[in-house]
Amino acid sequence: MKINQFAYVQPSHEQIIKELADIRFLSARTQKMADPVMLYRALLLKFYLEKRQSRAVRIRKVANLMATPELNAYDYTIKQSGVSKTAFYNVALQLLGFQVGLDFDLTDPLAALTKFSLPIADVADSLSRDQLIDAWYRLLNTRTKFGQTLIDQLAGQGYYAQFAGDQQLKRPLFFNGKAQAVFDTSQLIRDVVYVESSLDTDHDGQRDLLKAEIIRPANTEDGLKVPVIFTASPYDQGTNDKTADRLTHDVNHPLEHKQPNHATYADIEADETQPELPAPRSIKGSTEVAEETFVKGWTYSLNDYFLARGFAVIYSAGIGTKDSDGVRTTGTRDETLSATAIIEWLHGDRTAFTNRTDQIKIDAWWSNGNVGMTGRSYLGTLSTAAALTGVAGLKTAVVEAGISNYYDYYRENGLVVAPGGFQGEDTDVLGELTFSREQTAADYLKIKDTWQKQLKSLTTGQDRATGNYNAFWDARNLLKHVNVKCDLLLVHGLNDWNVKLSHVWHLRNRLKQEPITQKLILHQGQHEYLNNFRSVDYTDLVNLWLSNKLYEIENHANQVLPDVLVQDNAQPETWRTYQDWGADANVDTYSLADRRFTNLNENNTFSDHLDEDLFKHYVKEPSKWQHALLTKSHSKMDQHAIQLVSEPLKHDLVVDGQAKITLRAASSADIGLLSVALIDYGKAKRLTATPQVLAAQKIITGYQWRKDDLKEFTLEKKASAYKKFTDAHLNMQNRENTYRVDDLRPGQFYSFELTFQPTFWRLLAGHQLGIVIYATDMNYTIRGNQSINYTVNLDDSTLTLPLLGANAE
Repeated sequence: MKINQFAYVQPSHEQIIKELADIRFLSARTQKMADPVMLYRALLLKFYLEKRQSRAVRIRKVANLMATPELNAYDYTIKQSGVSKTAFYNVALQLLGFQVGLDFDLTDPLAALTKFSLPIADVADSLSRDQLIDAWYRLLNTRTKFGQTLIDQLAGQGYYAQFAGDQQLKRPLFFNGKAQAVFDTSQLIRDVVYVESSLDTDHDGQRDLLKAEIIRPANTEDGLKVPVIFTASPYDQGTNDKTADRLTHDVNHPLEHKQPNHATYADIEADETQPELPAPRSIKGSTEVAEETFVKGWTYSLNDYFLARGFAVIYSAGIGTKDSDGVRTTGTRDETLSATAIIEWLHGDRTAFTNRTDQIKIDAWWSNGNVGMTGRSYLGTLSTAAALTGVAGLKTAVVEAGISNYYDYYRENGLVVAPGGFQGEDTDVLGELTFSREQTAADYLKIKDTWQKQLKSLTTGQDRATGNYNAFWDARNLLKHVNVKCDLLLVHGLNDWNVKLSHVWHLRNRLKQEPITQKLILHQGQHEYLNNFRSVDYTDLVNLWLSNKLYEIENHANQVLPDVLVQDNAQPETWRTYQDWGADANVDTYSLADRRFTNLNENNTFSDHLDEDLFKHYVKEPSKWQHALLTKSHSKMDQHAIQLVSEPLKHDLVVDGQAKITLRAASSADIGLLSVALIDYGKAKRLTATPQVLAAQKIITGYQWRKDDLKEFTLEKKASAYKKFTDAHLNMQNRENTYRVDDLRPGQFYSFELTFQPTFWRLLAGHQLGIVIYATDMNYTIRGNQSINYTVNLDDSTLTLPLLGANAE
């Protein structure tokens, strides 16, 4: 196991003493102790909840720890004249949850610390008083066997709760630049308000009201103003799974010929004219007391973590959801404005009411005006969208797997494609899924005709017939208008085939033009949250970040957080820091006819047509299709793809960014699609793309508060022979761009440039790079099973790889 840590701030010795006093580990008495052994004993006894347990109980617990193979920790502090480095770390490892004899040996704790990537103080074998204080501070900020810092684990056990009556304990309280769990989560206040937006998406002559559910510390009732973490989740008020499933599109139909055009961007640019709005509601009174409350179902455990640390949390599902007005629009500016409306209210720039009818105004009087957004997927998408408006009050967003352009989510280079795992989904399906107003019978009766009209406009506008970029998609390109004013933390999975990596790639590169700070974390998962992993201190990173952005604590977050943090795919629990992603790569170009590549199927022509029974089998079980396509062994897909495999690599090769391939190819018909996958061939136990539970309910987010499972991307139980690490797809009639359609003459060769999904992938020495060229992708594209033959001129086709540093060959 490796317990990497990137969120630690290195303070001065004077600052360490101040912070240890702030959290009550150093008192006026212990600060005067000159003897390091006596001070060490005092610190160990303090560790076991001094104000809740007798001294006898605490002595017994300290005596249960071993300092040396012969002496327990308490006896050590009685019989020894100094504190040795070995004894200190023997005890430290036990406090961190490691077991003597199983995880480490008492004769050499430093070897275990090194093995687990845990920090070791740079001190001589005997610690002075000051060195002891510094080492203890570092220990409290070290992550335990179960993925939390030791001080967070202590907080979950009641360390801060024992000072509940101490009015001198700071609230909020910051330790090593991070907010501490000093707030009583049993006293949280839950309010509901209705924010009036600048929208009328259901065209009823009134501005849409948006339900917002607030969870805030009870201390706000005493005048404390707190920042807010806002999660805009269209799923929050329920989903219509069955009706959305019935709406899902059939993808087992032929690819159709498209009428050629000479379209320019001006021909398909979205009309951004906004409709005239109804007047705001009149205000008939005001109050500071909400009249509705709620019982929360789903919450984001990262948000729960911050509720114990002096942040309020708000959830709002937005337009077209239960108890709100409007209709779903799947990705338009209207959904963005339904998110920014909540932020504007929190910042004091918009009106909210206590209920939907009485028009009694209520302010966010408990808010300090600083807002940060969190969430993954659709939630992360709305965080991106809100941030790009420059809305006042939004200080940061932690964007996890967010969409930056809806065309790239549901389409690719003139093709209708699926987000991974959801063949047949489209904007209308997602709109129906999240239109939770449908679940309130009387409300739905009023809105049914309006919704059906809106749903039809989604189906028509998305244009599944051509797959071209059009005005509908242009209105859903979040990167068209960028007015970002807040710092961003971007998080994405290198195996995410749902929201693919092009979204974070294009967003990040666009943000480089803006005067903001942005950070990037790339992990080895699919579409996953990262806040409960052992190998990386993600929660601490976010704590450092939000404490800086929302509480405005000078904790050097911009300098401490790596610019780019990447989880290595070839070594478990290994994370590496970089200055950039893709910008500094060396570019190497290879001919596909290069003798270093072996053409396994010995062909340059392949058919896209499968026997009907085989086609139906692969439609039902696409994983078997993918295996047959990618395996180096002979399979039923041999004549349906070109498979090139390099000679074994002499050294590791790291693909850093966006690879490209240029194919000189022809179709036997006036239609065609090309797909290409890059493969890492080599038998190895690879990391699972879905996290595994290491220890159930071991993460404690606060005292008597929510728990979470400890997870990790672990090695496969059995070695696998290959791994697809990026791919690309293109409609051969869209060889110029996504909105221009060119003719495709049967048998005529054209040049096609395909840009792969960006990646950061390490191929180990001895592995082989594979290039698989095919047409229909059972997981993503339309599945026509048409009698089309494709021919590729390998001599005139090239692969361009961006390679990290000295990895170029």
